[in-house]
Amino acid sequence: MQRMEEIKSPLSASLEETVQGLPQAVEAVGAALAERYYVPLAEQSLPPEDGRPPESEGAELEQAVEAELESLRRASRTLAQAYQAADNAADELGARLRDMRTARDRKWYVPNPPANAAIDLEEAKQDHFAQGLGLYKVLLICIAGSFAGVVVEMLWCLVTNGYIESRAGLVYGPFNLLYGAGAALLTVCLYKYRNRGYQLSFAGGFLVGSVLEYVCSWGQEVLLGSRSWDYSHMPLNINGRICFVYSLFWGALGILWIKDLYPRMAKYILKIPNRAGKILTWALTAFLIVNAIVSCVAVGRWSSRVEGQPPAGPFWSFVDQRFPDERMERIFANMEFGKK
Repeated sequence: MQRMEEIKSPLSASLEETVQGLPQAVEAVGAALAERYYVPLAEQSLPPEDGRPPESEGAELEQAVEAELESLRRASRTLAQAYQAADNAADELGARLRDMRTARDRKWYVPNPPANAAIDLEEAKQDHFAQGLGLYKVLLICIAGSFAGVVVEMLWCLVTNGYIESRAGLVYGPFNLLYGAGAALLTVCLYKYRNRGYQLSFAGGFLVGSVLEYVCSWGQEVLLGSRSWDYSHMPLNINGRICFVYSLFWGALGILWIKDLYPRMAKYILKIPNRAGKILTWALTAFLIVNAIVSCVAVGRWSSRVEGQPPAGPFWSFVDQRFPDERMERIFANMEFGKK
């Protein structure tokens, strides 16, 4: 009962009482400044023949006004900081309330995402190996995102085109590190806003996704001489690597990710025991690293074959046998070589 009484009493009531008188205080300061300085400043601006006061008085006036200006600027910065802090507190409290309502508003057709605050609380209680934003959490999210992204895009292809086509980015298994890196990077960049409003998540997703997509496209073209997507036909694109429309999608994904997909994923990660979870994480990470190295070698040799270059030795002949054009075209269905 005592705890409920404490909750019913607003903690911010004293803050509200403190700031209620600020507008009147600022107006009073403005009136006092006008009374003290406006007329003398006007008099100092008069021509000498019209009765301007001595320059010594003008120098003292300037010093006094400069001191007042500095004091007002300090007060303005302090008020701006106080406003920002209060606005941030209101935004976070409102977001936590909204997340709690979403988590409690259970629907029969889809399970609700847990609140991020509930995930934080449960991780701390269990002293979980992947709690917070540690290395294990980031690696597991990258692995899961690499797999889930390919599955979702293949299903989307089936729905929109009527057939299933590979969207993999690695030669072994339905994995694409672009999705994994995007999920990990979104988590790292948006994690501190997980209990904040949607605006910050959208802005972070917009920026992070656009930068990631541009860097990946540029790196693939520089290292492998190929491109997996080209937005040159889209409006407001930058070198065909990113465009405004898809950047908006990245912004929306930022909200969806940190408010819905991340807490769902973190909920399942919580079910992994500490000892087994660490072993599993490193095993899958090693698999993806080897997979990525083999994929780069295979794609690099594929690019050389497209240019008509014969194998330079037994190793490259083995690569040709293991990863012929037919297999590579089946795995990387949308990959194109050469600049357009």
